[in-house]
Amino acid sequence: MLEIRKASERGVAEHGWLSSRHTFSFAHYHDPKQMGFSDLLVINDDRIAPGKGFGTHPHRDMEIFTYVLEGELEHKDTMGTGSVIRPGDVQAMSAGRGVAHSEFNHSHSALVHLLQIWIVPDRAGVTPRYQQTNFPVEQKRGKLRLIMSPDGADGSLGLYQDARVYAGLFDGSEQATLSLPENRYAYVHVARGNVTLNGVALSAGDGVRVRDERALTFADGDQAEVLVFDLRARELPDF
Repeated sequence: MLEIRKASERGVAEHGWLSSRHTFSFAHYHDPKQMGFSDLLVINDDRIAPGKGFGTHPHRDMEIFTYVLEGELEHKDTMGTGSVIRPGDVQAMSAGRGVAHSEFNHSHSALVHLLQIWIVPDRAGVTPRYQQTNFPVEQKRGKLRLIMSPDGADGSLGLYQDARVYAGLFDGSEQATLSLPENRYAYVHVARGNVTLNGVALSAGDGVRVRDERALTFADGDQAEVLVFDLRARELPDF
């Protein structure tokens, strides 16, 4: 079963320097019907003005990852990490027993467009860690590339949860199918473009809760970029 949430139904936050769309309840946006899905708690679709960003702030016991679509994002944290995240990069931070970080638009002339995603971990109090790697376009073109997993399989980033995250790019006749094990849920987020999922048309910003499906087929893409979350069969995060 596919439960579609259209992009226009998301929460909206406009702060001048930040334009954000919230798939699930976050900050001042609260919807009791949108409190996450399985272990997925947050998908924020952010556009940050040149030179602006989030000042240093703390997190704990959360798996936080950033997926940049356009522009460059500058990251600094109390682990001593400093980096710039660009399209194709995936950055993951396990907050564990506590870490503080800042995220700023690295450019003083261009917007940065990114997704920030939170997954509730399966353990608390771990030593904080930072990971970042680049997944080239050719690894995602017309296929679903594993980018995060519990065991870091196939060069993916490690994740403290029984979840797997895939990224794919689809255009024209390109097509790919992801098989889901029995008793698993999934969530699909269309980051940009248009695509069909099991024959259902989706557009940028649309999300889909997936239950009782054994295969997800992406086709008919028009400059589409998608993220797919393979998740435990449960409705809400423990948070």
